[in-house]
Amino acid sequence: MLGKAVASAVSTTTLSPKTSKFFGLKRVSSVSTDSLVFRWKTSFNADSLKSGRCSRMESFVTRASAQPLKNADELINSVETFIFDCDGVIWKGDKLIDGVPETLDMLRSKGKRLVFVTNNSTKSRKQYGKKFETLGLNVNEEEIFASSFAAAAYLKSIDFPKDKKVYVIGEDGILKELELAGYQYLGGPEDGGKKIELKPGFLMEHDKDVGAVVVGFDRYFNYYKVQYGTLCIRENPGCLFIATNRDAVTHLTDAQEWAGGGSMVGAIWGSTKQEPLVVGKPSTFMMDYLANKFGILKSQICMVGDRLDTDILFGQNGGCRTLLVLSGVTSLSMLQSPNNNIQPDFYTNKISDFLSLKAAAV
Repeated sequence: MLGKAVASAVSTTTLSPKTSKFFGLKRVSSVSTDSLVFRWKTSFNADSLKSGRCSRMESFVTRASAQPLKNADELINSVETFIFDCDGVIWKGDKLIDGVPETLDMLRSKGKRLVFVTNNSTKSRKQYGKKFETLGLNVNEEEIFASSFAAAAYLKSIDFPKDKKVYVIGEDGILKELELAGYQYLGGPEDGGKKIELKPGFLMEHDKDVGAVVVGFDRYFNYYKVQYGTLCIRENPGCLFIATNRDAVTHLTDAQEWAGGGSMVGAIWGSTKQEPLVVGKPSTFMMDYLANKFGILKSQICMVGDRLDTDILFGQNGGCRTLLVLSGVTSLSMLQSPNNNIQPDFYTNKISDFLSLKAAAV
């Protein structure tokens, strides 16, 4: 099972008659004439693929208040792998956060596996590799997992038919990962300049072969894309609605917060009234994928992030240790607010505290 079985949701999807390889999804029935209709029964906690938005508070389990990180060595020695969020942890916008290179070097020198997971779908893994390189960080492409990659990996895991197409509301990263996975796609930035000329009797056509609509952060978002995606989801039998993430805000620059991918996903949810399958954090899809790929015990992982409702919940849903850094979205007052029900194991100002707190503990 993915995560702790505290909530259950059932979705119906029309796909080719193949058994899903996706962890935690079970085929419990099949009916149809020329294709199989699978009912996938999922058992997740707060932010499963299907209920990434609405059941978090319902399934919350009370946790002790987070403790300030005082002995970094103790935490470092207790796990084998560190999963880092990127925006707000490694960088903000295009600016590297102080002390990051030295901290990563220290962890590697101790034999720790480092993995970088981001909900930002605008870049592919290869493109993110170039960003790390530009910032002076030596990170292998195999260590990077973006939600753009997760969307393609999810389609692979359910044996999404290669004769079906994917309509993309998002940017180049999703297109590149779909292409690498061998899927046909349309949409993306190319549709950013398209407009609808509303006039009496106008009927907007759409491709009946679209079997999935993938929605991610999109700086070229417009009404054409909303309508096209809506038509595919509402009128194409079994068409999947996949979201890379539901983040409310993102860091396009280090000067302020900007509306995130959740705003684009929310528009499609509003017009279809269908809950998306969320493949990015805090869904456990990427956690299970990573654990399987690297053979990692989840109890030997520490998730490090700056967001409570994505990074920390992602780690908790996956059964990992969690460390919140205050260098991004979450402030200390937000963490300690009576209205906050998500508590990490530890918190600290930034990841370079691993160096100073290590020295203080000697």
